[in-house]
Amino acid sequence: MSITEKLLRTVESTEEHYNTGDYIFRENTMPQFYYQIVTGEVKLNSYSEDGREFIQNILSDGACMGESMLILSKPYPVNAIALTSCVIVKVGRDHFFQLLQLHPHLFNDIYTALADNTFEKLSLMRTITANNAEERLIEIMDLMKEFHDDKQKFSFEIPHTRQQLASLTGLSVETAIRAIKRLEKNNIVMIKDRKIYY
Repeated sequence: MSITEKLLRTVESTEEHYNTGDYIFRENTMPQFYYQIVTGEVKLNSYSEDGREFIQNILSDGACMGESMLILSKPYPVNAIALTSCVIVKVGRDHFFQLLQLHPHLFNDIYTALADNTFEKLSLMRTITANNAEERLIEIMDLMKEFHDDKQKFSFEIPHTRQQLASLTGLSVETAIRAIKRLEKNNIVMIKDRKIYY
């Protein structure tokens, strides 16, 4: 879900610039703002006790983040970290709710987006409980390709690195790389210039 920039500018908002690796918000902090990406990529992640990273999502232009925690007034269960240089519009909590009251149709957009997000998370949970590494990768690639118009084989370029695919599926990088090679051998993915096509 995204709110048009024009609409966001009608309430008090700021435009923030982040460099690669910058934290936009941190796990266990209380939400104070609505964030929407203008340009760039952001990962939502968490870390296990042994320091292993688990990427919950990778967001890009037009995506908002942390809105459900803002609505619920609950601490963030994840970090938001810039993967690239990012420009993000930030709206304070009170101004965000004021915007929703002025434009009630946004409630429906938010509910729909949150329902979609819940569906994706449940699908992802099913994926990461699969024992087979190839099955996990296929499931996550199916989820990514679902919103891509061209459904033909090898028409979709996976927009993530092997490291990110590993983190998204709960696999080690080495296991993910081996599984991707097996998928290529079985003609399920195509590798061209180190890019993965599904």
